[in-house]
Amino acid sequence: MAERAQLLSTSVPGHKLSREEHRKQKDLDAARKAGTAPAALDEAGKAINPHIPEYISRAPWYADIGVASLAHQRRPEAEPTPISEWYDRGAKVGPAAKKYRKGACENCGAMTHKKQDCVERPRKRGAKFSNKDIMADEVIESFDGTYDAKRDRWNGYNPATYKDVVDEYEAMEAARQKYREEEIDKQTSTDMAAVKKVAKVKKEGDEDFGSSDEDEEDEDKYAEAADQVGQSLDAKNRITVRNLRIREDTAKYLINLNPESAYYDPKTRAMRDAPEQGVAQEDMKFAGDNFLRYSGEATNMQKLQMFAWQSSQRGHNVHAQANPTAGELLHREFQEKKEVLKDSSKVSILAKYGGEEHLERLPKELLSGQTENYVEYSRTGEAVKGRERAKARSKYDEDVYINNHTAVWGSYFDRDTALWGFACCHSLIAGSYCTGEAGKEATTSSSVTALLDSASERRRIDEEAEAERATRKTLAEQHAENIASASGKDKDKADKGKRAERTEIPTYGKRPEEGDEVELDKDRLRKALAEEKKRKKMGEDEAWAQSKKSKIDVSQEELEAYRLSRQTYEDPMANYQDSEE
Repeated sequence: MAERAQLLSTSVPGHKLSREEHRKQKDLDAARKAGTAPAALDEAGKAINPHIPEYISRAPWYADIGVASLAHQRRPEAEPTPISEWYDRGAKVGPAAKKYRKGACENCGAMTHKKQDCVERPRKRGAKFSNKDIMADEVIESFDGTYDAKRDRWNGYNPATYKDVVDEYEAMEAARQKYREEEIDKQTSTDMAAVKKVAKVKKEGDEDFGSSDEDEEDEDKYAEAADQVGQSLDAKNRITVRNLRIREDTAKYLINLNPESAYYDPKTRAMRDAPEQGVAQEDMKFAGDNFLRYSGEATNMQKLQMFAWQSSQRGHNVHAQANPTAGELLHREFQEKKEVLKDSSKVSILAKYGGEEHLERLPKELLSGQTENYVEYSRTGEAVKGRERAKARSKYDEDVYINNHTAVWGSYFDRDTALWGFACCHSLIAGSYCTGEAGKEATTSSSVTALLDSASERRRIDEEAEAERATRKTLAEQHAENIASASGKDKDKADKGKRAERTEIPTYGKRPEEGDEVELDKDRLRKALAEEKKRKKMGEDEAWAQSKKSKIDVSQEELEAYRLSRQTYEDPMANYQDSEE
């Protein structure tokens, strides 16, 4: 099936497809676009995109090779010139002409360029008019190099040409040396300093006769005229301007060639992080741009910019770039006021709450933990030479007990309440005063265990009292039994009332409970109400004296009269008085 599809996809030039073959070709193209059939392959074995239109993928009749291909859409690639080949610079074509030729350069007479492209020195009378000194024609080469070959600055360079530069420099040095020797010879014999200098040079046998201390003076003299690498020096103002990066410095991206190190931005030539990790910043050759950005006066500029932004937000006209002088003055004034306010607030807080002693600086032994004092110890551990180093103590106060305590807070733990306290008095309050052993006894007696023990003991006593009370008869019951045994069954009801009047009532003002039937005499009740009203009208002292003289026994009528005449504070009519009375 694949071979049949391949055959259908490659039609023979000049062959017309039948209707059946055309339909199969359309079905095959649809299957290729849907991905169900394999794509067509070109002569190099590469797949051809089935979505390319037919008028592009199909070659014309004069370029059809009988195989599916896109070669007719591509430019034929020519093999580029190797990088080792280059122009033959300065090559000439044979001997020069004798006469000027029409169309040649009017300046030098060469046929390979025009006057405006001539690199020879402009002549007063060109070769066109003088017909003399006609230059030979240059060799014109067609060079088709690669991308790198065209942009290689050293391609085609001949190192042997640098020998001319060296020879020129040596000739200049030789001429300078000869000139200096002649200047020394012209000096008069009376110049003793010059004579001694010449004799000293000859005595030392220095081959370079012209090199002496005077050379160094001349070098210093002409040093101002020479510019250093990457710098320009203004001799009048003594200002050095840095205009280029010094090429002797190592580039940032060459410090650490590990691709996983700090990122280098080639556009801005910035490397913000340190390229070497695990090295102290003072030992690094380059610690990153951020290290320099946050050092020196860079932080002051950032603070000034932040102050300008905050001031502009509050409505003040402050700008760090438009008016830097005013911004600097305002920022300085703001800092001074801030320091004054900070000091005043600090003084006021210390004056109100105290604690100035905690602001004192700690000793050097506690801050650094080490000193440079020399101490020599013996085998037993005693200091033989030098002062023994003091033991390091914490910044907190030690062995300081408050409120007469002999132990610190947290030296005692109460398991019942899971709280900390003082071991000297078992107090669980941090700011309490020490009570000593009495506090321990009080804490023990008021503990949960002691309270539970006392509650169980009290419950046992109450249960015994209830049992005894249940078995014991009340006074009323005992009195009733005594009355029944003394009076007998043949006594009448009137005698019982008289005897009850003379007998002590054991209730002592206790109201009869609900359900008890009490018979009251109306005449006695009216008389008791009148006496109770008179007693209330008396003074407190008279009522107290009369109550002492009165009888101890209280009848039921008197008790009922007291209950009826008692003032009830909850009653809204308690203070009501009848005007008729």
